[in-house]
Amino acid sequence: MDNKIFLVAIFILIFLISAGFLFFMGAAPKRGESRPVTGRVCFKEYCFDVQLAQNAIDKTKGLMFQKSLEQNRGMLFLFDKEAKYSFWMQNTLIPLDIIWINENKRVVFISESNQPCTWSSCPSITPTADAKYVLELNSGVVQKIGLKLGNELSLIY
Repeated sequence: MDNKIFLVAIFILIFLISAGFLFFMGAAPKRGESRPVTGRVCFKEYCFDVQLAQNAIDKTKGLMFQKSLEQNRGMLFLFDKEAKYSFWMQNTLIPLDIIWINENKRVVFISESNQPCTWSSCPSITPTADAKYVLELNSGVVQKIGLKLGNELSLIY
């Protein structure tokens, strides 16, 4: 009888540990999945829900390994001060438009239709003007909404 109770207790313990593991693994974004939306940016009537890259880890990872990006979604990189921040498409699986925005929230540089690249040929994209924010959107969005240098961004986060 004691043997049966012991086996049932072991079974319940294994079940609870497995359920907890599956619960916590399901809570974190998996490789290739979007992180939660944490902000919103708008250019006139065109708005995009964005993931914020505020710390060094998020800025380094960016949209790497994400297999897709929903329409009207993107990633906004927030920097402490204005500078010429270079970007590249290493391990980025989707083509992107990249927009540099100054501290006055005006577009200062645009790089359209940036394609995924490999280690052997992955050019760096460097703006010609200082920026405090950098926005990554699906390729083609800049042309679709008619975004131009000098356009103003409204930012909610």
